[in-house]
Amino acid sequence: MKLVEIPDDILTSIKIPKMELERTLKIELAIVLYQRGAISLGNARKLAGLSKWEFLEELGRRKISRHYTKKELGEDLAFAKSSV
Repeated sequence: MKLVEIPDDILTSIKIPKMELERTLKIELAIVLYQRGAISLGNARKLAGLSKWEFLEELGRRKISRHYTKKELGEDLAFAKSSV
């Protein structure tokens, strides 16, 4: 399914090597949608084609705060306590 069509003249004007273009555009879209709260971390990292840690690192490089819920905090604390 094709949702977004980018005109050829714009694609050729983007200063990103052709072999990296699709991957880069997916990462950029995923980051923006996540930052706006439009998609979850899991869906954003899937769209970007990155592991959870790679996506979190990318958020950190861009100084984008993670949307961290109380539920996630509770899960992380429970996991930390069970690992001791």
